[in-house]
Amino acid sequence: MKKLVLAAALSAAASTAFAGSLADPIIEAPVIVEEASSSSAGILVPLLLLALVAAAVASD
Repeated sequence: MKKLVLAAALSAAASTAFAGSLADPIIEAPVIVEEASSSSAGILVPLLLLALVAAAVASD
């Protein structure tokens, strides 16, 4: 009886090792995180615009 239980246990363990299919695994694309621009670039455009407006007002 012990041999029968041992054989059943070994066959159950061996059958789970072959579980699965031969299909190719699905690999997800990596997530690409874009770096945010620095704060100095965000303030440069308004300051340049302010300088142009000041130059236009000063020339009048």
